[in-house]
Amino acid sequence: MKIYNSLTRQKEEFVPIEEGKVKMYACGITVSGEAHVGHAYQALIYDIMRKYFQKKGYSVTYARNYTDVDDKIIAKSRETGISADVYAAEMIKNIDGVMRRFRVDDPDLWLKATENIGNIIDFIQGLIEKGHAYSTGDGNVYFDVDTYPAYGHLSGRNLQDALDGVRVENDENKKHAYDFALWKAAKEGEICWDSPWGKGRPGWHIECSAMNRAAFGDQIDLHGGGRDLIFPHHENEIAQTEALTGKRFVKYWTHNGLIKVNGQKMSKSLGNSLLLSDLLDKYSDEAIKFALLQTNYRGDINVTDDLFPEAEKHIREFYLTLSEAEKARRGGLIPDRADETFAKKADEAFDKAMDDDFNTALALSDLFGLFKEVRAYLAQNDAKGVALADQIKKTYALLGLFKKTPEEYLTRYNKTHEENISAEAIALAEERKAARANKDWKKSDELRARLTAMGYAVKDTKDGYELQKA
Repeated sequence: MKIYNSLTRQKEEFVPIEEGKVKMYACGITVSGEAHVGHAYQALIYDIMRKYFQKKGYSVTYARNYTDVDDKIIAKSRETGISADVYAAEMIKNIDGVMRRFRVDDPDLWLKATENIGNIIDFIQGLIEKGHAYSTGDGNVYFDVDTYPAYGHLSGRNLQDALDGVRVENDENKKHAYDFALWKAAKEGEICWDSPWGKGRPGWHIECSAMNRAAFGDQIDLHGGGRDLIFPHHENEIAQTEALTGKRFVKYWTHNGLIKVNGQKMSKSLGNSLLLSDLLDKYSDEAIKFALLQTNYRGDINVTDDLFPEAEKHIREFYLTLSEAEKARRGGLIPDRADETFAKKADEAFDKAMDDDFNTALALSDLFGLFKEVRAYLAQNDAKGVALADQIKKTYALLGLFKKTPEEYLTRYNKTHEENISAEAIALAEERKAARANKDWKKSDELRARLTAMGYAVKDTKDGYELQKA
């Protein structure tokens, strides 16, 4: 099993620090707003990694964090008039709810900055004692970057690069412009805690290091997050943790790609953020997952207008085939052991893809051929089709797919599908159906053109037609 290590910039054979065990951590959400598709994607990717390690036989402990105190949350508190702690707690509740709808499992450990203030203070004190951090005397504490010569190894940046394009704290008492905050002195009206340096709150970077150490000790196997966190967040995590412990903090650094919308980076400033709750109102969780996982996790995903509708069409077709397999089983087509052995080739191909840096894109591309095989065997009344359908459900459940019954999925699909189609479009489709029955092809083509202009696609079937948003 090979994993691309962002630190070494190459794929490496996975060998855990402790035989048979995996300790993994992924940076979670700063709860200053609702969960968007980028948050969903990152949560999905690391849940899949955890589950695949488990499939390989490892005992896994997986932790994620919520950043529940920072500048953005404090700004939201001022904007809404709700105290920062209450605002953060309410946002966590909302985000948890939408993630349940998305059907991503919780980590083994949920870590929150506000529940680890003591661990954070102890960590900072240790850095000061070792000469890697300093208090400015006004309640702020900074990490002295010059005391950690390896700074920049993860991102490949030098110290001058560190100042370019990255917001730095302006404090005339800092030794260097690139030193970063470990503890921030409280401003009037801000949420704060007592510390040896006065009332204040943690800097952003320190929380992950302190919570990691409290949960796992000095070293972990795998640390993940979005590629946008490589610098400065993960770079600073490495510096402060290794400066304190003198040990290599993380063995394998992994970073998922970013979400773009029609070629542009998704951001609040551009107004193109896709909220997960809005997507789930339109599409099944499985269609969203299928769409996102068609790109290898390290690549960026470009969300176009047809990405999720196309994914939903594929999922529907897959479920229709699974439904046919269930009907065949009820009709007496029961697989034997030889059929089940044959079907395991699907699982072997899946593992081969996932062993190559969790290549979900390759694993999903295999589905089209697998379902074609299922349909072919079912057409021949061969039980291999039922066995292969069973194996697909079992194997691809790891990616969050085919966990519903066909009836459950198709009932929801039909309900959502009907709600999204106007009565006028249905009337035109019915008129076109009648025209085709009368062999009035000219009128049929005219009605198709009208439907296309309205934004609908009509597909003729043996039972009549299917009408969908184009």
